Amino acid sequence: MDKSILKKAYSQQDFNENGNRLIDKLTQHFKNTTSGKNLKTLSWNEPEKELTFWKDFLKNGAKEDFFSEVLKRTTHTHHPKYVGHQVSAAAPITTLSAMVSALLNNGMAVYEMGMAPSAIEKVVTDSICQKIGYKADYGGLLTSGGTLANLTALLSARRAKIKRDIWNEGYSEQLGIMVCEQAHYCIDRAVKIMGLGEQGIIKVPSKDNFAMDTAQLPSCYKEATAKGIHIFAIVGSAPSTATGAYDDLNAIADFAKEKNLWFHVDGAHGGAAIYSNKYNYLLEGIVHSDSVVIDGHKMMLMPTITTALLFKNKLHAQHTFNQKADYLLSEDEEDDWINSGKKTFECTKTMMCMHWYVLLKFYGEQVFNEFVTRQYDLAKDFEKTLLKDSNFELATSPMSNILCFRYIGNTLDDSKLNQLNTAIRQELLVEGEFYLVQTKLNGKQYLRTSLMNPFTTIDHLERLLEKIKAKGRHLSKNLR
Repeated sequence: MDKSILKKAYSQQDFNENGNRLIDKLTQHFKNTTSGKNLKTLSWNEPEKELTFWKDFLKNGAKEDFFSEVLKRTTHTHHPKYVGHQVSAAAPITTLSAMVSALLNNGMAVYEMGMAPSAIEKVVTDSICQKIGYKADYGGLLTSGGTLANLTALLSARRAKIKRDIWNEGYSEQLGIMVCEQAHYCIDRAVKIMGLGEQGIIKVPSKDNFAMDTAQLPSCYKEATAKGIHIFAIVGSAPSTATGAYDDLNAIADFAKEKNLWFHVDGAHGGAAIYSNKYNYLLEGIVHSDSVVIDGHKMMLMPTITTALLFKNKLHAQHTFNQKADYLLSEDEEDDWINSGKKTFECTKTMMCMHWYVLLKFYGEQVFNEFVTRQYDLAKDFEKTLLKDSNFELATSPMSNILCFRYIGNTLDDSKLNQLNTAIRQELLVEGEFYLVQTKLNGKQYLRTSLMNPFTTIDHLERLLEKIKAKGRHLSKNLR
């Protein structure tokens, strides 16, 4: 290594010095954000201005300022006033496991390129399967996010329920998947990626609480099959993304059994409730599923992007992608847990299993129980606060840590209320003290909070409501 720049890039001394400085910086950042004092949740910047800054910084910025600028110019998920997207305030220990994964860089496609993580992943996925209640033949894998995990599960469903080898031979018959109209959009995306088209998505209407109306399953099924659609799978949401509503998994399981359908549970956000002694009832019926998705980076305190896909029968995981790469993979087809490349869409993936394992090793399952229970309880407390204030209207009672509400103030029609709530949210975004998002339900614009942060309290949420009311009173003057 005689090139001076290349040699410097691999300097042990530089790594040690930069690493120690960064750990100190991150520790201070963690302290500042979790305290919520004198620090915005985000410092909003217009996209083009942000792009201009980073173009200039690459040429003119001081390299020692890089990490500081990144910390300054991003959204702080550890801030107690972060109530936005469904991304965790990652437990600090997982920052260290992420560093080890990045340095070792074991791709895990084959066992010799990831001996420890391959074994660790099996320990992790087996433990989750056991928590779900699967017996004996279970198995699973970790993959890069809920979208990819749901696609993989539905590919497994197609392989299991359709006799023709579609993976190798293709298929001309119209296939379909049943799912609630409120399900995450990644299910629609997966169906279309699979080539089933819009007609392959059989949308089941939701009830007033935005969970699937399972009473309409028979009629939806009959209508679709009358059109010549071969339905092979049904998806239950645990919960839906917009409102956090859990579908009735027992009812869906019964219907799936009656019609010989693959039953998949998208528990990307709320599957973690299996660990909550108080709220695991929301997942009654999950044990009857054929597959389940749970995101570690949502309600399980892990960094993005860490997702578990679990199967009642492990052989379904191993037969999803039936293709050969003889220079990499062995001929053994059965229970081949050691070769990740056979089971996942990715041939290369990070050692994400270490995040799951390190939390179990250091803190045990109790940490998940405490976190999920605390956040779901907090949503119930927030609901009580909102119900006491006539300035607000709830979309529905929360079943999880997701809560949708809107400012109504003095009487305005829905069109103007939509404009008003959108404007309130935009002002909050620019101001940066709080970060929350928005959603539209039945044509109405709602403010949406995902209570993802273990440092958020009801006091923070009451402060948010006071700000919303103040902005609502001011902005509504222009809408009358």
